Amino acid sequence: MPVVFIKEGYRFFFYSNDRMPIHVHVRKGAGEAVFNVESEIELRESVGFKVQELRRAEELATEHRQLIIQKWHEHIG
Repeated sequence: MPVVFIKEGYRFFFYSNDRMPIHVHVRKGAGEAVFNVESEIELRESVGFKVQELRRAEELATEHRQLIIQKWHEHIG
């Protein structure tokens, strides 16, 4: 499970068997979400996050979108 980055307790990562489209998983506490990041940041699914936590996770994904895409190509292909 390659970790892309950790910030403010949010852990952004991929699963080794992930497939297209380019997306990232994020966990913090009991919350988990998946964001598509290929063309723009788009929430795909979410469980256990409060609204403000999910909003912050989306902000962090947006801020680090280029890093996520770069790491996807390094780890997933």
